Amino acid sequence: MSHDATGWAIKQRGLKPATKIVLWQLCDRFHPDNGCFPSQETLSSDCEMSRSSLNEHLDALESAGLIRREQRRDGPTHRQKSTLYRFAFEDGFEATKPAENKESPCPESGHGAVSGKASEPCPENDESRVRNLDTNLVREPVKEPEREAREDTPKKIEEAFWRMVRVWPGQKGMPTARALKLFAALSPQDRAEAERMFPHWLALLKAQKKDHVAAPSTYFEQRLWTDVPEPVEAKPAAMTAPPFGPVWGGVRMRELVLKHAVAAPPPSAWMATLLAQDDAAGRQARLTRQAKHGWPAVNRMHEFAESRRGITVTPDLEALAALMEPVPVRGDLWQLWLSEHEKRGWPWLPDPGQMPVVYFPAGGPAGLEVFEQALRGNHDAGGREAAE
Repeated sequence: MSHDATGWAIKQRGLKPATKIVLWQLCDRFHPDNGCFPSQETLSSDCEMSRSSLNEHLDALESAGLIRREQRRDGPTHRQKSTLYRFAFEDGFEATKPAENKESPCPESGHGAVSGKASEPCPENDESRVRNLDTNLVREPVKEPEREAREDTPKKIEEAFWRMVRVWPGQKGMPTARALKLFAALSPQDRAEAERMFPHWLALLKAQKKDHVAAPSTYFEQRLWTDVPEPVEAKPAAMTAPPFGPVWGGVRMRELVLKHAVAAPPPSAWMATLLAQDDAAGRQARLTRQAKHGWPAVNRMHEFAESRRGITVTPDLEALAALMEPVPVRGDLWQLWLSEHEKRGWPWLPDPGQMPVVYFPAGGPAGLEVFEQALRGNHDAGGREAAE
């Protein structure tokens, strides 16, 4: 095989993708000293197409002056041997003349060359190894490679190769023929993985503080991308929710609605006596103590809000804003929410300062059940979509 030959094939323009695949596979089997003489069975397997389709592409390459097919026979026995393929880059190459090899459509050897001699053996005889396209009543249509192979043409393989090599550290001006050959020899899936993992491989080398970056040929030959851990999907960037806004209010009310109050520290003897009273003073003392100690996360939010600091939340919590509505400060609805907090022993808001509105669940205190159902993903309440 010759890297120069395959490089020459890749550079040819104006060919159908399937025709170029045939040319590339031929060049892949070219030897500078011995030439190129694959059997049609081997070549059709390499190109993943039928012999009839293969011969049409070979005709196209010969008509374009890129190849010439020559018949060979064994000297002592005169037995037919596989066709010898000549290429336009070889010294002394002469393209097939238009009238040459066109007297008869009968393949002499069954390996792609067309005989200029007698029409025996013909495909109708048992000795023939290929079907005559002109006499086959059920002509097989030209079969293009499968979708994946059709998209993975030599041109696209070369483009994918250069997308990596152009940014390969230390590779500027270095030979690339062998690396391209190794890359093209990979399966389509491996080529895609090699390219996908390439930036992660570079990042891994940088993280490991490696001074040496392996050459492309080493990367492809040793399949170095398989040693790179699968990259972890980056977590969504956090955002800051300003105090008293819709997201801030949604997070605050979620803490109050979904979580139970934390037990307060042991009271003093005097406070214990007050808490034990079964009257309005005792109940108020219990609710006040619960509001102070029961929801530490909410109280921290209040402390931050007093100095006009927001809270850090993930983007998914932005959906809580859809469950909230603005409530005018010190208005009637504000007073209803204040009463609800006192009744439940929830910590009340700090002074909102000049804020004209703060945000609470839509529908007022009467809508808290719908709010809770939405948080818990109750479809009947229609709240999952809003919460998500």
